[in-house]
Amino acid sequence: MKKLFTLIIALACFQSVSAQLNFLPKFIRKMYLNKDTSRKSSFLILPALTSSPETGIEFGGAAIFSFYSDTVHRDTRVSSLFGYSTITTKGQAKLSLNASYWTPQNKWHYSESISYYNYPFDFYGIGNNTKLSNLDPVFERRYKFSIAGEKLFGDRFYLGYVAGAVKYFYKYQPDPYATINSDPLVEDKHGGDIIYIGPSFTYDTRNNNTYTTKGMIISTYYNLMQGIYFSHLYKGGFFNIEYSQFFLLATPLVLGLDIQEQSLMGGQSPFYLMPQMGSDEMMRGYYQGRYRDRNYIAGQTELRFRVDPHWGFAAFAGTGEVFHTTFSAPQLKPNYGGGIRYFFDVQKGLAVRIDYGAGAKPTGEKRESGIYIALGQSF
Repeated sequence: MKKLFTLIIALACFQSVSAQLNFLPKFIRKMYLNKDTSRKSSFLILPALTSSPETGIEFGGAAIFSFYSDTVHRDTRVSSLFGYSTITTKGQAKLSLNASYWTPQNKWHYSESISYYNYPFDFYGIGNNTKLSNLDPVFERRYKFSIAGEKLFGDRFYLGYVAGAVKYFYKYQPDPYATINSDPLVEDKHGGDIIYIGPSFTYDTRNNNTYTTKGMIISTYYNLMQGIYFSHLYKGGFFNIEYSQFFLLATPLVLGLDIQEQSLMGGQSPFYLMPQMGSDEMMRGYYQGRYRDRNYIAGQTELRFRVDPHWGFAAFAGTGEVFHTTFSAPQLKPNYGGGIRYFFDVQKGLAVRIDYGAGAKPTGEKRESGIYIALGQSF
């Protein structure tokens, strides 16, 4: 399950005092308080809260149904159905439904997502050195559907497919001096309709897919993209590869390493398809989309310390950049920070985290930074 969201922390913390709350109705105690030690399914309906530089405070409702397709083989990974609906303090609205299903003994892994975003955001232009003075508000509506499936070959290799469709719509801005209108690198400024399909590959030796303490995962996919309707002339591709490895230094101490590269391919460069720096998972502290271009590379390391079954801490550092055609080491931007973790479902390794990330200090501007609240580990 991707790290998309979080829950009200105080509600999750009630687990630690569940023995004193027997006066609550049975279904409330079962949903929120009872610990899962038998690999049974669990269902949570909760208020939802998250935070990032691009959304501000995000709140609404979330529901998570987690389960095992096989309770006999204990290596079968946890599956989940996850949905949420939120609004943000920056005027954005989101609706998303997601599924992740592992068949018995992890022989197949399927995932699906359908979402709608009404997402005004700050647009700075294209490149690795955009300026705060170029900021312009852009109003985006986004519809997306995606499916993926991978089959296990051997012990650790998965081969599969990704497919989907996405529609981007941008409200017209009559101001000719607005960055989205004046920057010559901005293509398809009014949006477009894209369908895509392509192969995927995963090599996975992790001991757990929600809280990994040892092992590695290499995942890659390539999307062949075709424009439809008014975008029917567009043809391109999108390549993504990510490598993560984990080292158990001591029983409570884990070191994680994560490297990712993304590239937009083809003769055209719709700005909304370009890789973007910054998220709650990689290069924390940067406004997502402040820096975007045809290529993106970033890496990070994170030291995780598990204080007890419910609480943990983390410290991280990394670097990354976006570039048009040529990578330049002197252009790499720094990233560092730390946070706390609360494991509200110890058996499944599900946690809520709060991170503070900081980055570069552009000339004449404040240091880039952000506070994140999210569900699950960053990688």
